[in-house]
Amino acid sequence: MKASDVRVMTEDQLKDELLKLKKEQFNLRFQQATGQLDNTVRQRQVRRDIARIQTIAREKRAEAQKA
Repeated sequence: MKASDVRVMTEDQLKDELLKLKKEQFNLRFQQATGQLDNTVRQRQVRRDIARIQTIAREKRAEAQKA
């Protein structure tokens, strides 16, 4: 997921995507704990996508307060 893709999302879309990624992160951690995780790189990608969405959501909230 690219930052430019995230920036065009609405606040509700960001919340939905964040919830989806958090669920995926939980499932990946569970798979790792049980030894079923094949793609370990996906954990890093999901973690960074979560951070990216949170950062852009924070920026949008700051802009809304200024206006």
